[in-house]
Amino acid sequence: MNWFKALPILLWLPALLLAGTVFSQLPLGVVTRSIATLSISQWLAWIALNLAIIFLAAQRWWVLSDLLNLPVGVGQLLMIRQAGQAVSFITPGPQFGGEPLQIFWLYKRCHLPLYGALLSLGLDRFYEVWINFSILVLAVLMLLASPGGAVANWRETLLSLIAILLILSLFGWFILKQPERILAWLTRLARRWQHHPRLQNIETYWQRLGSDLKDAVTAGKPALCKAFIFSLCGWAGLLLELWLLLGVFDFTLDLSAFLVVLVAMRLSFLLPLPGGVGSLEAALFWAFSYLSWPAEAAVGLIALMRLRDAVMLIGGLGCLRLLQASR
Repeated sequence: MNWFKALPILLWLPALLLAGTVFSQLPLGVVTRSIATLSISQWLAWIALNLAIIFLAAQRWWVLSDLLNLPVGVGQLLMIRQAGQAVSFITPGPQFGGEPLQIFWLYKRCHLPLYGALLSLGLDRFYEVWINFSILVLAVLMLLASPGGAVANWRETLLSLIAILLILSLFGWFILKQPERILAWLTRLARRWQHHPRLQNIETYWQRLGSDLKDAVTAGKPALCKAFIFSLCGWAGLLLELWLLLGVFDFTLDLSAFLVVLVAMRLSFLLPLPGGVGSLEAALFWAFSYLSWPAEAAVGLIALMRLRDAVMLIGGLGCLRLLQASR
């Protein structure tokens, strides 16, 4: 069987299995009670926030692609992003996984040059990951400054996050300032396949990628700032969504408690588990126990979040199906 013919099966089988796992773990009774507590206005706000977060992420990617003069629309990027997110959800580590397919779709469906697709996606993912860790560092710093921050050892967590953030920053600086070293490394890596037609132009591709990246940073600062603002707005939407969901339950919610839940959730997604299944649940139960909140409320929050994830997964799989059919 041809690899590309088998690709949809290889993607859909684990996707459907994981979707079934997510649905089977939803405590339907708790979901029903949680849904009943949401007013119409809360439902509309929740849906609007999630749609806004998705659109802002696609808009940021479009701004970066437009900066590189790549002819691709927001709608195409939105579909490709959601399909890639669905693939990432079913692979170990919900932060990454769908990027190779996203590059493939940009190259084949949108007819972008390979180096342009790599640079566009690389810039977008670097923005997202760097800002995610920056927000986490800020949240842990605020926890350390809060009265309840001394209960858990947040200092070790903070040092680990700062180390990761520094590594990411150094990596970005190295790519920008020392592209010739990476070109030499890629050339050595591809030497045994140097007669392959796809790899004969690797030096040209890398030189174009490095040149476009330098041009984007030096001449496209307004666009980079706009992409940064879109990222911050997306994070504001995530924070508002969590505040909205926590507000459904009857307990006192202050900034310190909110940060504990936020940090526990975001750290759980760093573990190499598909969709954070298991790690998210454990993190929320720990956070609620840490805050002396009832476990039933944790189950309700988990149910609502998994319900949202299931809807997002189904939407992403629909985008994946459309992309496969159009190919």
